[in-house]
Amino acid sequence: MEEGKSGEKKKVMVAIDESENSNYALEWTLEKLRDTIADSDVIIFTAQPKFDLGSVYASTLGAVPVGLITSLQENQKKIASILLDKAKDKCAKYGIVAETVKEIGDPKYAICEAVEKLNIELLVLGSHNRGPVQRAFLGSVSNYCVNNAKCPVLVVKIPAV
Repeated sequence: MEEGKSGEKKKVMVAIDESENSNYALEWTLEKLRDTIADSDVIIFTAQPKFDLGSVYASTLGAVPVGLITSLQENQKKIASILLDKAKDKCAKYGIVAETVKEIGDPKYAICEAVEKLNIELLVLGSHNRGPVQRAFLGSVSNYCVNNAKCPVLVVKIPAV
């Protein structure tokens, strides 16, 4: 990608989670778009969903120790950091220097907000290949981003075998 009008580098964001589909999308981007993104600012983004504390309260009969909630939140942050570190290392193997960003919240909203806040010019994400019933109940992050992100969105699917 070339420099923008103001001389700034183009910004490409790859949104990832712990899934195989997400890992494939990152690998695909690095292999297929390496020359295109080599001179861009590459941002690896993850959004960890907020804990549903309702189930924690229910399992402890409403008496949740403060330390338990803190421990769960810290563990979630560690998992996100490990995920981003692995992705950053993968980028480095392709000669791409990436920045990492992590947020807590619903991934579809967090991704679209980050796109706007960071002035992203291309968003890449994987598809979980959910069927229509699963999409109806679970929603589709990729579908939401395609329709709401303020930039072009590339959805990478694992090819059917």
